[in-house]
Amino acid sequence: MNDDLILELKNQIIDALNLEELTPEDIDADAPLFGAGLGLDSIDALELIVILDKNYGIKLASPAEGKAIFKSVAAIAEYVAKNRSR
Repeated sequence: MNDDLILELKNQIIDALNLEELTPEDIDADAPLFGAGLGLDSIDALELIVILDKNYGIKLASPAEGKAIFKSVAAIAEYVAKNRSR
C-alpha cells in the first residue's frame, strides 16, 4: 500500500471536511469512514467525490458507486492508485 498516498488522502479529508480536531495519525487507514468509524455522512461523501475529481482526475458517476470505494482511507488509496489520471 502506498503510505504517501494514504497520508495525502488523510490530509485532504481533514481539510475538505473541516476535521481540524483530527490529525492524520488519528485516522486509521482501515477504519470505516461512515457509521461507526469516522462517522461521515452523505454530504461528506460528495466532498470525497470532489477530492477524487479535483486532485486525481477520477470521476465517479454517483455516490452509490463511491460506497465501496469510500469504505476506508486504504480503500480510497487503492482505487486512486489504480485509476488516477493525475
